[in-house]
Amino acid sequence: MRVPYDEMKDELKRVLLSRGFEDERAEIGATIITDNSCDGVYSHGLNRFPTIVQYLDEEAIKPSALPIKLHAIGALEQWDGQMGFGPINAAIAMDRAIELAGQFGLGCVALRNTNHWLRGGTYGLRAADAGCIGICMTNTIPNMPPWGGTENRIGNNPFILSIPESNGRHVLLDMAQSQFSFGKLQTYSLRGDKLPVTGGYDAEGNLTDDPDAIINGGTVIPAGYWKGSGLSIAIDMMVAALSAGRSAADIGAAGQEIGISQVFIAINPKSYAGEEYADAYITNMSESIKSSSTTAGSGEILYPGERAAREREENLKNGIPVNQEIWERVKQL
Repeated sequence: MRVPYDEMKDELKRVLLSRGFEDERAEIGATIITDNSCDGVYSHGLNRFPTIVQYLDEEAIKPSALPIKLHAIGALEQWDGQMGFGPINAAIAMDRAIELAGQFGLGCVALRNTNHWLRGGTYGLRAADAGCIGICMTNTIPNMPPWGGTENRIGNNPFILSIPESNGRHVLLDMAQSQFSFGKLQTYSLRGDKLPVTGGYDAEGNLTDDPDAIINGGTVIPAGYWKGSGLSIAIDMMVAALSAGRSAADIGAAGQEIGISQVFIAINPKSYAGEEYADAYITNMSESIKSSSTTAGSGEILYPGERAAREREENLKNGIPVNQEIWERVKQL
């Protein structure tokens, strides 16, 4: 089943307005969520929307709250999200980082007391659309064991890196520190598919490619084992330190994934590298990478963000694929 872009956005906006959002904020929130699904990130688009509504109804997310600036030292600023809607807080923070980058060449906004930003790549693309390199990080509730451990003590703490290209097909690396994000596990589960590679342990501690076995009593594994574990820990320390906000351990102790910490960095190299600084080397590197011979069954080699750009074009033309059960739930909200 496919739903036209505008129909999905209007339906999401209707629900947000009914939960106390002002019109402009409801438009921003609905657009971000619809864009996520349009880019093929269904787990952080429509599929997550019922959970967002639940958090709104429980007053864990405050629809009228906006972030405020607490401290500033040159290009570095510290903000408080006041428990507002995560995507709107994140968009404001990245826009401010972009503004600082226009003044200093680099801008960094650390944000505390905010909520889930949904798809982190949204804010990397926001920087790239403004001609900036974007770097974003967030912590999460502990949902993964550290390398060598058996208990969930670290988060999957996404890391985002974007590089702009003038045609809008930006390079975008958006990676959680687990082999598969929990949203991606949900996507495979809803489709009834196995994971393409091992993604975690089942309840008995066996490695498995079954998303349901991981979700129901199992646990994910860090991407790259000790490397993903180490990067998760470093990201958590960085975002908590810069924002003076909560760490994954603090979030876990509270028992709910709210009041998290994030960092948004924008780098503006136009002043010394020119307007088209990235296009030539992105093209050259892509051609070199794509010319590699491939392993059996691997298909085409893609640069980070290329698949999402293709899905966006297809879904804008043909409608966004939806899980019919979730779509009906949203329409009844």
